[in-house]
Amino acid sequence: MALVPADRVRFHVQRLPATAQAAAADRPVVVFLHGLVVDNLSSFYCPLAVPVARAGHEVVLYDLRGHGRSDRPATGYDSRSAVEDLFALLGALGLGQRPVHLVGNSYGGTLALHAALARPGRVVGLTLLEPPLGGAWVENMLDTLSAAALSLEDSAVPAELLTLRLRKAANLTAIADDLLNRTTLIDDIAASRTFTPADYAGLSCPVLIVCGEHSELVPGARELALHAPRVTAIEILPGLGHDVLKESSGALRAAVLAHLDAAAPATAAARPRAGALVT
Repeated sequence: MALVPADRVRFHVQRLPATAQAAAADRPVVVFLHGLVVDNLSSFYCPLAVPVARAGHEVVLYDLRGHGRSDRPATGYDSRSAVEDLFALLGALGLGQRPVHLVGNSYGGTLALHAALARPGRVVGLTLLEPPLGGAWVENMLDTLSAAALSLEDSAVPAELLTLRLRKAANLTAIADDLLNRTTLIDDIAASRTFTPADYAGLSCPVLIVCGEHSELVPGARELALHAPRVTAIEILPGLGHDVLKESSGALRAAVLAHLDAAAPATAAARPRAGALVT
């Protein structure tokens, strides 16, 4: 693990080399983008990142601006800045010319989609896990984050957690307090632009969408599949909600590895079936 400076921010990064003997040198780099506030790169490590590397794909994980061990500046939490952060970081890692396949969980899926629309020449594949795509999600998330900010402001909870020797929980709570009460994160999300059918129609890369059966985000995923020309599948995982990354490692891993192999330019033997649904 290392702190890598890019775009005036130091990002906490972990790289996993492709370990399969048959790894293709021209495969895209697989970059993982995590969710908001209490999430970080570690959520991907065992469920997906290590298996993806063992299957022959070079992997990059990093803590988004303000999250985990990355720097926490006061501003720059909008989607445009996140996309700039991503490609600045890849440049700093010497990967500025490599194609990438983005795997985004929750809000990370939203950022992955923004990146694919902004840099279609670089993003050659998308895997979106529980991506929040509609305007209703933004409103609900803003309410949730605002309530959390109020509860954490001047809270004694981090100190109490440390007293109980719950260091990890204390650290996550302190990070959440900083993000919500001392940065522009909430305002930046409030100002975010909602995706349109025209955006989806402009996607040029293969897309896999994975949602839980009981997730409120399924309708937005189906809307994306309706308009995007190269959605290979929507995987609907039974019995789950917004927790597919944590609770369905086996089925999720199989779906993601199959999609990576099919989407990689070096291994794809045929074009994906647009709009296919797997339930």
